[in-house]
Amino acid sequence: MSAGGSAPLWRTLLFVFFLLVSSDQKHITAESGHSVTLPCQAPNDDITITAVEWTKADLKNEYVFFYRNKGFDPANQHPSFKNRVDLQDRQMKDGDVSLILKNVTINDAGTYECRVARRKTNEEIATLNLITIITLRVVDPPGGDTEDGYVGLKVALSAFIGILGSAALIFVYVYCR
Repeated sequence: MSAGGSAPLWRTLLFVFFLLVSSDQKHITAESGHSVTLPCQAPNDDITITAVEWTKADLKNEYVFFYRNKGFDPANQHPSFKNRVDLQDRQMKDGDVSLILKNVTINDAGTYECRVARRKTNEEIATLNLITIITLRVVDPPGGDTEDGYVGLKVALSAFIGILGSAALIFVYVYCR
């Protein structure tokens, strides 16, 4: 086979690789102050899940959430996620290792990765495999405490003070006559 004949095959394989990688990427938008579920589904083939690792790109060596030895491991958890994250299903039935993030803030926006280690009963070593990449966008809730809400309050207060001031002037004018 010539080098020219293998180029289309190479491009096709590269395209398929990028298609497969990008299919595991998700974009989620959450409202500030609410909870959001970051979905992650490990293959459901009756192989035991031994570890679940949720990371965020900008956290360096700290985790969002880490499960191993049949429980949550708080060592190296980033302080901003303490008491705000949990698995949607602690039994991880059907491979569901989705993460619930409570009281979302603008600082939670970013790229999250879900990795899962699975082991057959006769294997000793399990390695973490990337399952899902999620980009989280955080927005203000509609009608929330935004600048627009404060503008309406300022207008209402100004009108009330104007009416109260006019009433006071009328009272003084009538009283002095």
